[in-house]
Amino acid sequence: MAGQRVRLWDLPVRVMHWSLVLLIPALWWTWRSGQMFVHVRLGYLVLAILVFRLYWGLVGSSTARFSGFVRGPKSIGAYLANLLSKRAEPTIGHNPVGGWSVVILLLLLVGVVGTGLFCEDTDGLNSGPLNYLVQGDLSSGMAHWHHLLFNGLLVFIGLHLLAIAFYVLVKRENLVGPMITGRRNMAAPMIAPSFAPWWSMVVGVILALAAVWWVSLGAPLPKR
Repeated sequence: MAGQRVRLWDLPVRVMHWSLVLLIPALWWTWRSGQMFVHVRLGYLVLAILVFRLYWGLVGSSTARFSGFVRGPKSIGAYLANLLSKRAEPTIGHNPVGGWSVVILLLLLVGVVGTGLFCEDTDGLNSGPLNYLVQGDLSSGMAHWHHLLFNGLLVFIGLHLLAIAFYVLVKRENLVGPMITGRRNMAAPMIAPSFAPWWSMVVGVILALAAVWWVSLGAPLPKR
């Protein structure tokens, strides 16, 4: 019926979202204040979230899967053309533009965390676990790209916040509330998304923790 309340976001998606909201400012502050030991450990948490999110994008709930929200240019163009129109249809999960914003955010985070794993701390005490694999100029280059990509991430987050404000002020759509409760009131009848079983979440957590543990050891390979 019209005005139905639909469950959109599962618990893992919401936990990952709000964890990043807290972790990204914390990463900036620990770097700014020179608390590199804490900075590196927080980076491991972000790495765990990324591993789980990539896994969840393949086997998670329908609104979390990449196949459910990554759309081509035609869909993006059609959505933008009707963005301010009353003909614009509500979407279950990410709209075509929002879907690509998720992809860009993940790519930026992969770049930031990936380069951070190879960075060398100024005193050499809290370098990335994979720093031993690079030397000299390459290590410095990793640090340069780490800072550059993090600044790019901050710019992108700023654009994300502006988009949220646009939806609230212009389209009168609250995007924050559903990311807290997991549910949203829909003006028209919609087919509710499907949700992954709890055990698939457990598998993802184990994979994420195992990946972080392996990387923290320097990503050792089995000896022949």
